[in-house]
Amino acid sequence: MSTLETSKDAVKAKRTRTSALDRILQVLDFLQSNDAPATAYEIARAVGAPLSTVYTLVEDLVEKDMLDRFEDGTLWFGHRLYHYGLTYARHVDLLTVANHEMSDLALASGETVQICGRDGDFMVVLGMVDGPDHFQVASQVGSRTPLNWSASGRLLVGHLPEDERRAIFSHASCPSPTGRAETDIEILTASSRQALDAGLSIQAGESAYSIACIAAPILDNAGTCRATISIVVPDQKVNQTDPDLKDLVRQSAINIARRLGWSR
Repeated sequence: MSTLETSKDAVKAKRTRTSALDRILQVLDFLQSNDAPATAYEIARAVGAPLSTVYTLVEDLVEKDMLDRFEDGTLWFGHRLYHYGLTYARHVDLLTVANHEMSDLALASGETVQICGRDGDFMVVLGMVDGPDHFQVASQVGSRTPLNWSASGRLLVGHLPEDERRAIFSHASCPSPTGRAETDIEILTASSRQALDAGLSIQAGESAYSIACIAAPILDNAGTCRATISIVVPDQKVNQTDPDLKDLVRQSAINIARRLGWSR
């Protein structure tokens, strides 16, 4: 056999393997989007594949525990896929994903970016990337501030029931060094939910003079605010539109949630 023929055979074999893999992914993608078990016939019709091809793939996937077949003949994800998912989840946590996104956002915005979480009555800075312009930010990784002082603090409790939000702000709120942080319990209770629904929270000069924060919630599948991503800027930049800082931070929060599988 000539070298050319051998090369053609190799390309053909590669295409065959790729095609089979594509079909497998079509089967799995359909089950995910359908969000319910389905028969091989339903899968074949939905993905536009020959029924004989789907039957062959399904049998192989069931044999390898990647799919389960129920008594009524319908198919669903097998436990092998579940174990793969657990392994993936162990190695891709929020901060790992967020670190990549923080760097991208810092470059896109030219500003300092933070990831923040909640620790009881306080907001804590979990991660931080300095912007190219080296704007000095007082809060560093590990620093804690009362929930009512910051845009992120309000978002972090925004998903909670109203009575719980009110109770938290009743004992967590206190005046800020600038005297501009909101301390009215009813306003905080309402605004925290409004900010979460809007997917954006902004504070300017509340925790430190001349410093503003634009924050977006990172929401899991249940709508819980697991953390926030924020841009820290001089307060005169809050309404900057070139680039649009509000849009950038919103999109970064969405990107993190998607990479963690929290697509709502």
